[in-house]
Amino acid sequence: MPERRSAREVIALVADDFAEIPSPARQSGPDGPLTWQGYDASLARAAERTGEAESVVCGTAHVAGVRAVLIAFEFGFLGGSLGERTGDRLEAAYTYAREQRLPVVPLVATGGSRMQEGMLALTQLQRVARQSALTREAGLPQIAVLRDPTTGGGWATLGAGADVVLALPGAQVGFAGSRVRPPDADPSAYTAEAQVAAGAADAVVAEEGLRDTLGRWLRLLMSASSEPAPAPAPLGATELPATGWDAVRRARSPERPRARAYLDAYFTHRVAVSGDRCGGTDPGMLCGFGERDGRTVAYAAQTGTATRPAGYRTASRLIRLADRLGIPVLTLVDTPGAANDAEAERQGAGAAIADLFVTVAAVRTPVTTLLIGEGGSGGALALAAPGNTYATPDSYFSVIAPESAAAILKRPPREAEATADQLRIRPQDLVELGVVREPGT
Repeated sequence: MPERRSAREVIALVADDFAEIPSPARQSGPDGPLTWQGYDASLARAAERTGEAESVVCGTAHVAGVRAVLIAFEFGFLGGSLGERTGDRLEAAYTYAREQRLPVVPLVATGGSRMQEGMLALTQLQRVARQSALTREAGLPQIAVLRDPTTGGGWATLGAGADVVLALPGAQVGFAGSRVRPPDADPSAYTAEAQVAAGAADAVVAEEGLRDTLGRWLRLLMSASSEPAPAPAPLGATELPATGWDAVRRARSPERPRARAYLDAYFTHRVAVSGDRCGGTDPGMLCGFGERDGRTVAYAAQTGTATRPAGYRTASRLIRLADRLGIPVLTLVDTPGAANDAEAERQGAGAAIADLFVTVAAVRTPVTTLLIGEGGSGGALALAAPGNTYATPDSYFSVIAPESAAAILKRPPREAEATADQLRIRPQDLVELGVVREPGT
C-alpha cells in the first residue's frame, strides 16, 4: 500500500505557490442536517487531527510552471468523505477555474459520501457532476490523480469523470470500498493497475515523476490551435508501386515503418491516453497528445493489426477531447481491417466503428490523416479525415482485401493479384479517384 500523504503534502509534492480559494460559509444546526448524534464532535476531532476545516483543500498553484486549480482530498478528515460543505468548496473551485480559464486537477483520496449527512451528502455527486460538465463545456481540461484510496462517488465523479486519469502505484481504486465488497471479491481488481488494464484510467505514475508528468499534460492540453496538423513525411519507400499487388506487398512488408516510427519522428515529446472507459484497451491503437513545432497535436494511430472495438472507442474519446480543447488531430491509418472474431462482435464492433465515423464527421477541430500501410475497408476508413487524407508510397486503400474480393466474386485465389489492379488501390490511383490528396496540397 502506498504512503498516504495529507492534502497539503500532496499539493507540495506537485505544485508551487499554492493559494487557497475562499471557502463559502454554510450554517448548520447541531450535529448537521440529520441531527446525527455526535457528528459535531466527529467534525471537531477530524479538524484537530488534520488541521483542516473540511475534507478537501482547494486553491490555485503552479504545476511545473502551469497555473491550475488543485482540489486535494484530506483522507484523514472523515475518510475524505463528501458532505454539503465539501460540495460548497468543490463548486467554488470549479467556478473559479472557469472564471480564470484554468485547468482543474483533482488529487483524489476519498471513501465516498458522508453517512452522517445521508442523502444530502449523496446529492453532492450531482453538484460535482454539474460543475465538471460546465467546465468541460468551457473547453478546460480536467486531469485527475487517483491516490489511496479512491472509491465510491469520488471515483465515479471527480476521478473517472476527468478527461485524463492518472493513478499512483498500488492505490486502491474502485466504486466499492473495501468494507462493502463481496467477501470473495478479488482485491487485485480494485487497484490502480487493474483500472489501467481495464481501460478506466490512462497510466500509473510514480510519485517522483508526478509533478513533471502533470506539467507535461497541462502544457499540452492548454495549447489550443486552429491550424491543421501537417501530414508527416513518408519514412519508407519513395517510389510509387507499379501494380496493385505491388502496393499490397509493400504495405504488408514487416520492414515497412510503422506508427511508432512515425510518431517518434513527428513529435518532440508525447503523452498517451489509454482505454475506452468501457472496460477495454487495444494496444493496436495508439492515442495521445504530442508537441510538434511548439504546438500541441492530438494523435490516433493504428499499428498494423486488426483494430479491436476498444481501439475505435479510444480513438473516438481522444478525438472528442481534442475537439473540446481546440487541438488539431493527426490520424495514422494502418490496419488490415476491423477485428471480426466473435469476441469483437460481442464487444460491439459495429457500434464502435459507427461512433468513430460520426466523431470524425462531426468535429470542428481540423483532422489530418496519413495512410501509412494497409487501408482495409471501413475499419480503416473510420479513422480517415474526409477531404484531408494523404497516402505514403508503401500503402494501399481498398474496399476489401484483394483476396477477399476475389473470393466474393468466386474467382480462384490466383486471381487476387489481378483483382488488386481492378480495385485501383495504389496511392496514385487513390489520388486520381479523389480519395486521397496529392502530397504538398
